[in-house]
Amino acid sequence: MGASPENLAWSLAVGIAIGINPLLGTTTVACLAAALLFRLNLAASQLGNHIVYPLQLALLIPFIHIGTKVFHTAALPLSPQDLAAEARRSPFALGRQLWLWEWHALVVWAAVAVILVPAIALLLTPLLKKLVVRVERHQYPILQQKSGTN
Repeated sequence: MGASPENLAWSLAVGIAIGINPLLGTTTVACLAAALLFRLNLAASQLGNHIVYPLQLALLIPFIHIGTKVFHTAALPLSPQDLAAEARRSPFALGRQLWLWEWHALVVWAAVAVILVPAIALLLTPLLKKLVVRVERHQYPILQQKSGTN
């Protein structure tokens, strides 16, 4: 719909980076805001965001763990029993500690995103340029099949 390969690459890259941030439940709105702010393709940024949802869940604990190392804070108790016991013992202290872990994880994610976004955009741009050429020439299927395979 008139978007350049470069714009689509940056849109996807921003969506992917925002999609892995450790603040669960914020990616759709954050992606919308970034797309509007940087005049990116909204659909491509949301696509990138939603495709990496499983990766967001997989990276949540590593981001928190790295954040505790970088900021020298107490480690996250990974046992549900430990978290439940702490919630019963001191729910407000646990809430503050959870927020501290999330904040530190978010800082780590931001440092990663600064490197990740341009890297993804630079990788995707030539691929999207080739895709545009194939679509403009009506060369279907878009992905070439190897000849001689049945």
